[in-house]
Amino acid sequence: MINFKIKRFIFKFFSILSVIRGYNILVLVLAQYLAAIFIFSPQSSARNIILDRDLFYIVLASICVIASGYIINNFYDAKVDRINRPLKTGIDNYVKQSTKLKLYFTLNFLGFVFGYLISLKAALFFAIYIFGIWFYSHKLKKYAFTGLVSATILTILPFFAVFIYFKNFSKIIFVHAIFLFLVLMVRELIKDLQNMKGAIVNDYDTFPVVYGEKKTKQLSIFLLILTVFPVVILFSYPALSYMRFYFYFAFIVLIFLGFYLWKSTRVKQYILMHNILKILLLIGVLSLVFIDTSLIVEKVIDRLN
Repeated sequence: MINFKIKRFIFKFFSILSVIRGYNILVLVLAQYLAAIFIFSPQSSARNIILDRDLFYIVLASICVIASGYIINNFYDAKVDRINRPLKTGIDNYVKQSTKLKLYFTLNFLGFVFGYLISLKAALFFAIYIFGIWFYSHKLKKYAFTGLVSATILTILPFFAVFIYFKNFSKIIFVHAIFLFLVLMVRELIKDLQNMKGAIVNDYDTFPVVYGEKKTKQLSIFLLILTVFPVVILFSYPALSYMRFYFYFAFIVLIFLGFYLWKSTRVKQYILMHNILKILLLIGVLSLVFIDTSLIVEKVIDRLN
């Protein structure tokens, strides 16, 4: 009996992790802290940033509202996911929809509270973000351009919260953001290609459904070409240091993706490209520590002291 309860708890735990995309949230937390240490506040010690209470609340609020966003997205996409992701849907459905909705409202409340602990403006930001995710899941994602643009903006907004907190308005941050925005938009287009069957069955007017696979590929390749411009600008900054090797690698990967995408016709191929972009973004997050190697030494010394 006890073993059964333990197994049931484990199944539910992994089901919730699947619904809230635990891996994505873990990467987000890592990205927020590394960006805070090496981009947004490079002159502050790593210890001070990690122990910064308000930054901690921003990260907690981001975790809560993004997890709740995945829950409400899962709720609205139940029919689509049965077609596009039958295995994941089976795992997700181990927890009742009523339980997911309770967790959704609880996480939104906690996200707002953590925002309020920072300031009223922060609470308002996360409240608007919560509404934005709900509106995207309920309406915007069903249409070609609104779904594409809003999904990309909502993905990048948690970094905007950290960016505003540190009030670092340097040009290198904006250029990084442009590169990230373009890559994320390509990832969304490829994901739409991957999920086209479910979108058609459920009357979602996503970009591939409205304009077809060929135009979706053309737009994706055009966006991949545009990534060259922010990368060239970033190379003019000496502080980029060893992170320039990440952009060399990214450039090779994106060229490969462009050619591979043009020839691809199967869902498995789109899934592969989507996963490659996810890995590329993760490597980009980890590469933030190499933006200025002198900062690493300074921060280690500061920690030892």
